[in-house]
Amino acid sequence: MGDLAETVQQLLWARVADDGIAMKYDGRSWSWREHLGEASAQAAALIGLADPSRPLHVGVLLGNTPDMLTAMAAAGLGGYVLCGINNTRRGPALGRDILRGDCQILITDDLHRPLLDGVDLPGVRVLVVGTPEWSELIERVGELVPHREVTATDTFMLIFTSGTSGDPKAVKMMHAMVMLAGAALVGRYELTGDDVCYLSMPLFHSNAVLAGWSVALNAGAAMAPAHFSASGFLGDIRRYGATYMNYVGKPLAYILASPEKPDDIDNPLRVAFGNEAGDRDIAEFSRRFGCEVWDGFGSTENAVTITREDGCPPGSIGKGFPGVAIYDPDTLTECAVAEFDAHGALVNGDDAIGELVNTQGAGMFAGYYNDQDATDDRMRHGMFWSGDLAYRDADGWIYLAGRTADWMRVDGENMTAAPIERILIRLPAISMAAVYPVPDEFVGDQVMAAIVVQDEATLTPQEFGTFLSEQPDLSPKAWPRYVWIADELPSTATNKVLKRELVAMGTTPAGRTLWTRDGSGYRTVAEE
Repeated sequence: MGDLAETVQQLLWARVADDGIAMKYDGRSWSWREHLGEASAQAAALIGLADPSRPLHVGVLLGNTPDMLTAMAAAGLGGYVLCGINNTRRGPALGRDILRGDCQILITDDLHRPLLDGVDLPGVRVLVVGTPEWSELIERVGELVPHREVTATDTFMLIFTSGTSGDPKAVKMMHAMVMLAGAALVGRYELTGDDVCYLSMPLFHSNAVLAGWSVALNAGAAMAPAHFSASGFLGDIRRYGATYMNYVGKPLAYILASPEKPDDIDNPLRVAFGNEAGDRDIAEFSRRFGCEVWDGFGSTENAVTITREDGCPPGSIGKGFPGVAIYDPDTLTECAVAEFDAHGALVNGDDAIGELVNTQGAGMFAGYYNDQDATDDRMRHGMFWSGDLAYRDADGWIYLAGRTADWMRVDGENMTAAPIERILIRLPAISMAAVYPVPDEFVGDQVMAAIVVQDEATLTPQEFGTFLSEQPDLSPKAWPRYVWIADELPSTATNKVLKRELVAMGTTPAGRTLWTRDGSGYRTVAEE
């Protein structure tokens, strides 16, 4: 049905008379006809309410609910820009995002409305779904006349970056990007209107839009919006009959941390597609739940794309699309091919590790809204600079080394966090690991690790030290000086670890279980 559509608007208009199931939630189902009928009424109401002298940007401060999906469809049908507001932001930071996106209308609900208390939002009309004001607004509208007929390169949505390394920036997500991403995944996995897409990743983020919502739109599949819960995951999959899911960050690890049950494989899930899962989690999730797991790499900006292919070696994230390369930001030249010793350890990190770039330009990156300086910084020298560190072997396989802030200088040697994290996660008792630099008492950095232990598993300082000693590809300088045994790691709404918060916690116990390494091995640090 949507084969010829070039925009979200065209695709949705083609589905307005479709009686197939569009949405499942809390025991109820909506057909595409019903769902888009509600979206059409909302679009007409908001267009009639808007100030025509201002950009028609509508913010959404909502969770993964039918209201969020309706707001997304309304923006598509109505031809205006939706601004996804991160519902984990608070106070002035939350207000900054709403104003940075030039939202003249903000849609929220009773659950999220209190987040706006005390937040100064000049020029923003706040509407709360389900209130008498909202119902009256929707009921009195006539037929939808779209704000504009959009083109493929027009902005469908403003999506903020995760903010792991500074203030979030609003990425302009083109209609074409939404369409192409979903169409590619539908074709790869042969998804149809008989499938059900489980949408538990936050719908204000690019992964959920491109790898979840767009997939359902292109396939005509049903959507099952949900709040991610490791304990509730399998029950949701069975209840909704979900055959496809998307993920970003660490949700597979969270799910796998729960004890396995003999009937876990008894579920309808066929495909899990996402980003940033480790090799162990990919294999275990596939085995335990009987589905295909396909993990790729892509930033919110959609300028650098890397996919795993057959034969992808352990630790690699795959091979890049045309134009993807690894460059030295100082010399503006491509980095050397990675060299490894007999144990698989990288031996020329200083020359091989660089920043992932797109040498062909911006790709599908249309820039940051209202932030030309940040856009210019990404597009230096005619190339897109991702901020991600990586290295590439002689066969073209790419390995992540962390973010640019993950460089560490330990005893005169440069190293990065991601290779150490990949080694730590080999230990079966460890569910998640984050490695980051902390200041050395004399000069440079020391390595610190925060680890989460699997449910029902135990780990002692001595066992940890023994494990490290058995890893032939781990440099002695890469052994963590400090280890925090955490119940959970601070993370963004998209399951990305906030390392700046870990660094800020320092190296003193302060009520935490902390180990330190000295000449005799690892020991627990006592409170002062």
